[in-house]
Amino acid sequence: MDIFDKVSKGLGPIGAHAHYSHHYFTFPKLTGELGPRMTFMGKEMLNWSLNNYLGLANHPEVREADNKGTQDYGLAYPMGARMMSGNSDLHEEFEAQLAEFVGKEDAFLLNFGYQGVMSVIECICDRNDVIVYDAEAHACLIDGIRLHKAKMGDYYKFNHNDMDSLRKNLERATKKVAETGGGILVITEGVFGMSGKVGSLDEIVKMKEDFNFRILVDDAHGFGTMGPNGRGVHEALNCIDGIDLYFSTFAKSMAAIGAFVAASKEIVMFLKYNMRSQIYAKALPMPFVVGGMKRLELIKKHPEFREKLWENVRAIQTGFKAKGFDVGETTSPVTPIFLHGDYELSHVTALVRDMRENMGVFCSIVTYPVVPKGQIMLRIIPTASHTLEDVAYTLDCFEKVQQRLQDGTYRRIAEEFLAQQAELA
Repeated sequence: MDIFDKVSKGLGPIGAHAHYSHHYFTFPKLTGELGPRMTFMGKEMLNWSLNNYLGLANHPEVREADNKGTQDYGLAYPMGARMMSGNSDLHEEFEAQLAEFVGKEDAFLLNFGYQGVMSVIECICDRNDVIVYDAEAHACLIDGIRLHKAKMGDYYKFNHNDMDSLRKNLERATKKVAETGGGILVITEGVFGMSGKVGSLDEIVKMKEDFNFRILVDDAHGFGTMGPNGRGVHEALNCIDGIDLYFSTFAKSMAAIGAFVAASKEIVMFLKYNMRSQIYAKALPMPFVVGGMKRLELIKKHPEFREKLWENVRAIQTGFKAKGFDVGETTSPVTPIFLHGDYELSHVTALVRDMRENMGVFCSIVTYPVVPKGQIMLRIIPTASHTLEDVAYTLDCFEKVQQRLQDGTYRRIAEEFLAQQAELA
């Protein structure tokens, strides 16, 4: 069999809808300056789909730093992997700044978030170790766990944020490592990116009193947004010292590319000499280092960015709840709207079309496999760049679509659309 033959049998669970979703629901093209107002298919949209939490993407000082970094160094510098020829004083200075900010001894810059955290897991764990992870861990964590050198039975999943389930799995893991001579790594998130729920980091840390394990936290959505100083969920829950490996990407609050992992000096040195994805990859280009340092400086110097973000978060989440929408258990800026009822995907796509084409509101629709089967979710990402007027308008629009969803308007639209598609086929 030709390995490409399987492509003709389907594009997978998301790609199954590509015949009508491509460039509209999937791979949409938003143009114009990054921010609350962007253009989609020729129309201006109030945009709630950017993880630009603190509004740094187009901050004048950020743009200036990005431009200067490019002018001074170009995109090629430094040339080569960090270990061979691609290291620099600025890379190490940025790492020291990141480590100090998140409360760790040292940090290691990574080229990408997804690839980076996968590589951390693969590097830290050997075939004798056991991984215990949260059931709702992000895909990058799951893929990192799949790289684990042990057999499949040597990683255990605990129910989401369920400490009783974690305890039971730690008991299993403890028995296992007593046989293998390995160690235990617990993996969870600071903020779960779909639900917005905060990981129970403080409770997990407390469990170290009863078990011997280390903790890896992916705090992509918490870095810059959570805690009194924006240092992350571990600051918010007062358990900085208990987190052994702290990871975050630059793709959220920092509005950039890259990532870092922070830990003790000893562990960071081990990662530098053993993470294959960094040993054999070109160093993070200098403009991202220079621009990253400017972004971190602004996060530290301007708490008002975070305060404005949280003003908008409180306003929109309170507003959704007041209008009867289910936003789950979010306690972070991530704002999901769960749609309950006998609704099919086609009904919700009609809803999204109505919002975009008639109301000028752009938000993301999230379905399986990103969320569990049978669940349909719209996701709002408030930022510091939004206004309370943006919030009020959006809440009014959601009130209208709620009524149309309940009275069957979108069901009828979906049926008509599907009938048209059938005729075309």
